[in-house]
Amino acid sequence: QVQLVESGGGLVQPGGSLRLSCAASGFTFSNYAMNWYRQVPGKERELVAGISTDGGSTNYADSVKGRFTIFRDNTKSTVYLQMNSLKPEDTAMYYCKTKMWGRHYWGQGTQVTVSS
Repeated sequence: QVQLVESGGGLVQPGGSLRLSCAASGFTFSNYAMNWYRQVPGKERELVAGISTDGGSTNYADSVKGRFTIFRDNTKSTVYLQMNSLKPEDTAMYYCKTKMWGRHYWGQGTQVTVSS
């Protein structure tokens, strides 16, 4: 079955960096675009970044452009989110997601907290 497992979250000071990972299994990873979303309690989940199947095309929310980088390693079936210059407003639960056959698949999320 399709599984997405995020890791790498934690507590970091403003200006710091974190790298999130999302390990995929149960499907041919290299055939599917991947996305990172985030959600704060009481708010809708928002798209942070997306990447094409071969990594050649990426897109970002305006709020993270220039600070976050999405990339993937198809040999490891893993997608990453490198987050630099973190701000308190980046605090959220971060999820990876893919879509196949019209269905969305989500991981369980990893919490990122940016605080001094």
